[in-house]
Amino acid sequence: MSQLPRWTETDIPDLHGKTAVVTGANTGLGQATARLLTAHGAAVIMACRNEAKADGAAGRIRDRVPGARVSTVPLDLASLASIREAASRIRTGHQRLDLLINNAGGIRPRYARTEDGFEETFGVNHLGTFAFTAQVLDPLLATPGARIVTISSVGHRRGSIHFNDLQFDRNYRFQHAYFQAKLANLMFAYELQRRLAAAGAAAISLAAHPGNARTEFGRDMSVVVRAAMSPRVRLLTSWLMQSAEVSALAIVRAATDPGARGGEYYGPGGWNEFTGWPRRVESIPASHDAGAQLRLWEESERLTGITYRIGAAQPHTGG
Repeated sequence: MSQLPRWTETDIPDLHGKTAVVTGANTGLGQATARLLTAHGAAVIMACRNEAKADGAAGRIRDRVPGARVSTVPLDLASLASIREAASRIRTGHQRLDLLINNAGGIRPRYARTEDGFEETFGVNHLGTFAFTAQVLDPLLATPGARIVTISSVGHRRGSIHFNDLQFDRNYRFQHAYFQAKLANLMFAYELQRRLAAAGAAAISLAAHPGNARTEFGRDMSVVVRAAMSPRVRLLTSWLMQSAEVSALAIVRAATDPGARGGEYYGPGGWNEFTGWPRRVESIPASHDAGAQLRLWEESERLTGITYRIGAAQPHTGG
């Protein structure tokens, strides 16, 4: 069987004149994504929880990309108040947005709640992303060809949506909470695409996952996980993990490839999608359950108090 051609940094199109928001851009995949976008001409707004780290990351991008147009805005997805403030600042400064990369997230080994009382893994990864996207949607809808890319994970394959206990109040296991959140990210991306298409919007919604990247993501995990993610053992784990720069290409492909279409999902093309150059991939059947997508959407609106002003719910037919 012939191999598909590699999609590398050289395939990223000219992005001059385009503006992108990247959440969680101060480190790891978010920073690598922001650098790739600025290197090809985009102006990037780095929306990050830690302002000092965001400023430092912006400085590193400017060092690597002379003339890079990069700015920062405080955003804590664990706080609906912070989400409102960040979105307001972005809307005030930008009547048009070309790209929104919903990258920020994480895993919480111990049970915790957000400022608004949500279980933190679900609250940050899904509900925060849901709320923030809604509140920066107007400038995206005002920009023909705009894209919203929501980041999932290979871990979604082990996920299920616990509608009877979304907040894991009764039986918290951090892995299950993370897998649920990453499945929810995909269901959100697909349902958002359906609503955008139904409304005849100029924007589209896609999803991507990075495979297994060597980043700070595992800093709160076990010693074994942290050791496997260390660059010191990269020769032994090259089949399992890759650099943030290569992993970020799946995100950037979903965001910029002229051939990408709404509702598509991109990830590494290697074994089990752990590593490799980006290609279109498939998510599990549960992610395409239209009834569950709608139920999750309506529950997310109820929990956050935020209602999207596009594509009023239509009867779903099929999965």
